[in-house]
Amino acid sequence: QVQLVESGGGLVQAGGSLRLSCAASRSIFSINAMGWYRQAPGKQRELVATITSGSSTNYADSVKGRFTISRDNAKNTVYLQMNSLKPEDTAVYYCKAWVSVRIYWGQGTQVTVSS
Repeated sequence: QVQLVESGGGLVQAGGSLRLSCAASRSIFSINAMGWYRQAPGKQRELVATITSGSSTNYADSVKGRFTISRDNAKNTVYLQMNSLKPEDTAVYYCKAWVSVRIYWGQGTQVTVSS
C-alpha cells in the first residue's frame, strides 16, 4: 500500500512557475513508475508526465518543453516543475503510482493560472 500526498499547487499568473511535490508513504525506489495527471472542470483526467524507476520520462505534447518531472528516491518524492504556465494548464493535478499490478492516486492539488 502507498499513500501519496501532493502539495505545491496555487494561483499563479500566466507565464509564471510552480513546483508540485508528491510525497509517498514508502520508498519509491522499487515503484515501477510514477506520474502526474490533471483534470480540468468538465474534462476527462489526462496524462501530464510520467517517470519510471529507471528515470525514463514521458510528457504530454501540450507540456513538452515547459514541464519537467523528476524524482528524489532519498526523499520518496516526485516533482513536477511547471514553467511558462498558461491559463489552459488550470486543473486539479493528481499524483499516480504504479506498484506491481496496483495503482494508487493522491488526493490532488489545485493549480489555477490567471490570464
